[in-house]
Amino acid sequence: MTSTDAEEMAAALGRRPVPPDATVAYGGHPDQVIDLYAPHDAVPGRPAPLAVLVHGGFWRQEYDRVHASPFAGRLAAAGFAVASVEYRRVGGAGGYPETLDDIAAAVDAVAEAAVKSLGAGVADPDSVVLTGHSAGGHLVLWSAARHRLPQDAPWHRCLPLPVRGVVALAPVADLRATVDLALDDNAAVQFLGDAGRLAQRLPHADPAGLLPTGIATTIVHGTTDSTVPPQVAEGFAATAEAAGQSVRRVWLDGVGHYALIDPDTAACATVVDELRRLVGVPGAVRPRS
Repeated sequence: MTSTDAEEMAAALGRRPVPPDATVAYGGHPDQVIDLYAPHDAVPGRPAPLAVLVHGGFWRQEYDRVHASPFAGRLAAAGFAVASVEYRRVGGAGGYPETLDDIAAAVDAVAEAAVKSLGAGVADPDSVVLTGHSAGGHLVLWSAARHRLPQDAPWHRCLPLPVRGVVALAPVADLRATVDLALDDNAAVQFLGDAGRLAQRLPHADPAGLLPTGIATTIVHGTTDSTVPPQVAEGFAATAEAAGQSVRRVWLDGVGHYALIDPDTAACATVVDELRRLVGVPGAVRPRS
């Protein structure tokens, strides 16, 4: 990890957690929950777009949704209803296939859960955008590709997700490249189970192998990110375009891995702008002083 990533990590993960307005379960395990945040300054009769947030941490148990709660709060302050998804992780009860089981179940249930728990007219189930950071970026890109899975795959959808699009933040977008680079002590191999099962499991878990999706996709990535090097996301985007799908690339000069989810940074403001663009909300939101 470079000094840029280390400094950004200390700043972003050192923020005070922002408690949700409600928490709902989508399964029986303690990690199968969704934190819900109501939009600030909600307008009666004008439901807010719903941002479904999946946190990162290389799929590992020690990183949970709490570290992403300041970012969730920032999105709520920008006018989004927010659903922050927790899931079973490596080192706990997760990994392949449980993590994918959870993400599929949560994403399929989230719009109804948000409307029910936040109240009628608060969240718009017809204006949903997915966003995820790092391994969470992998998981939202994979979610958007489930209709491309083989029909006998347990997570297959007959139709694409009814979402406006995906904004993936420094995503682990290409699992094959992540394995080849042995990122974060071979985190992708740990997630997939073991090296002997890679050939069997990668086709079901790697979003770069499930293109094109037909869903609007944006990647926001810092050029000095050493935790997930930009070449991983660039490989995904190049593969998508070779398959006929355009991917919007937003490269941020001098930005590392964690500033994207740090609510007081210009990088995070860019992320908010990209989410607002997808749901058709005009204007830009700048960092708080």
